[in-house]
Order: sequence, then C-alpha cells, then structure tokens
Amino acid sequence: MGHQPLQKKTDLLPYALITPALAITVAIIFLPMFRTITYSFSRYILYKPQEKGLIGLDNYVTAFSDPLFWSSLSNTFVWIISIIVFQFLLGLVTALLLNRNFIGRGIARSLILIPWVTPSVITALMWRWMYDGNYGLINQILSKAGIIREFIPFLAQSSTAMGSIIVALIWQGFPFFAIMLLAGLQAIPEELYEAAEIDGATKGQCFFRITVPMLKPVILTTILLRTIWVANSLDVILIMTGGGPGYSTHTLPVYSYVKAYKGMDFGYSSTLAVLLTILLMIIVTGYVRSILKSQEA
Repeated sequence: MGHQPLQKKTDLLPYALITPALAITVAIIFLPMFRTITYSFSRYILYKPQEKGLIGLDNYVTAFSDPLFWSSLSNTFVWIISIIVFQFLLGLVTALLLNRNFIGRGIARSLILIPWVTPSVITALMWRWMYDGNYGLINQILSKAGIIREFIPFLAQSSTAMGSIIVALIWQGFPFFAIMLLAGLQAIPEELYEAAEIDGATKGQCFFRITVPMLKPVILTTILLRTIWVANSLDVILIMTGGGPGYSTHTLPVYSYVKAYKGMDFGYSSTLAVLLTILLMIIVTGYVRSILKSQEA
C-alpha cells in the first residue's frame, strides 16, 4: 500500500517529459494549422480590415472557378512527377556506382552530398546565373558547342522556365535518393548475389530479382518523403522566376504565397494551402494503401 503513490508518480514521468515537446508542436504546427483552416472560411484582406469575417465556402467556390488555380494545380503535378521520377532514377544510378569498389570511393560519397547540403537560396542563385540569357554558363557552353546560335533566355520564356527550374531541383535533391538507396544496397547480403551467380543468373536478373525487391522498402519510403517535400517547396521558384514569366511557374504553394504576401489576401491564400494539404493527404493515403496491399500480397 505504501508504494502506490510512488507508482503513480513513476507513471506520470513519461507524460511530464513529453509535455514540453508536445506544447512546442502544438504551438508551431497545430495552432497555425487551425488558424489557416479558419482563415480559409473567412474574408481576410489586410488592406480591407472592415470586410473581415466568415464567408463560409465562398473562397473554395472561388478557387474552383479560378483558372489560375487549375493552372497552378496542373503545374504542381508536373512539378512533383518530373522531379521525383528523375531524382529517383539519377539517385539509383549514383547509388549503384557508389556501391562499387574503386579508388576514392569515400571522397566521392562525400562530394555527392554537396547539392543536398547546399542552401536552397544559393542553389537558386547559382542556377539563375547559369541560365542567364546574356552571360549564363549554359548558354556559353551551348554556343561554343555549336548547338545554338543565339543565347536562350531560359527563365524569361514560358516554354523553358518550368523545365529549367525542375532541372535545378533534380540536381539539388537526387543525393537524398542516392544516399538512402546506397544504405539499402549495403544492407543486402552478398551471399544472395553469389548464390544467384552460381545458379547462372545474369546481372540483369540479379538486379530485378534481388536488388529491386530488397530495396523496395527504402524506395517506397524515400519517394513518399520526397513527394511531400517537393510538393511544398517554393523557395527556389520564387528566387529563380518569382512564379513567372506570367504564371508559367506558378505551383499551388507559390500561388498561395503570392496571394498572401503580395495580394495581402490571407483568406484565399489559406484556402489554397488547405486544398494543397487535402491533395497531399489523398496522394499519401493512396500511396500508403498501395504499399500495404503489396506487402500483404
């Protein structure tokens, strides 16, 4: 009986330890999230404070009838799919190369992290300089190689702006896939490959029958994480093009940012943010369900 109070104190200790972290999480994540959802049902334009108030679903109705919303949504899908596919393929090839034995492998593994650890601001400024239509490095190389006669304003024309930024993001993010996949490759027992070679399996068969299945958990996890990160990224776009020329590089995060901090319309901006969150939740839920079904099978 005398030990019961002590037992109660011991049981409360984990909750006491987690309370500060939980409070910070609520303060910096859940409270802003709640305010964003509230704003999405409100008219909240900073330069029109007298019109502030709840308007129900009007912002959502406006969004679904807004051509720029649909254009931004289309750009968002192109943005996500293009970057994830090419980051994964480039990361996989890099991981396979770094998994081989060669002189300077340790240095190469370190250098491959440079794009990933480079701040986004520096990455954007560097690529903007390389794409410059007057003295950019890429134009100079293409011109000296005889591929082009006149310099191309990559970031100043709608036909090339989005693709140019996508290339910059692929360069920045592929090391994440490379390092994660390399870790997965090193966890595959060499005995599996040796047994397969004894049985007469080719390198292609070893790759698709051993490497890919063993890497599957890592592949699924990295694709999921990068999809969420890429979908929410806007800093490189803002620095390189500001969402232009016109609206050719507007994604939903960029459109939401422009509406909030240039148009001062926090109500409509919050609506766009909520719609992006719902879209990501649908994608992630469907992706996770497909993973679980494949594991059950």
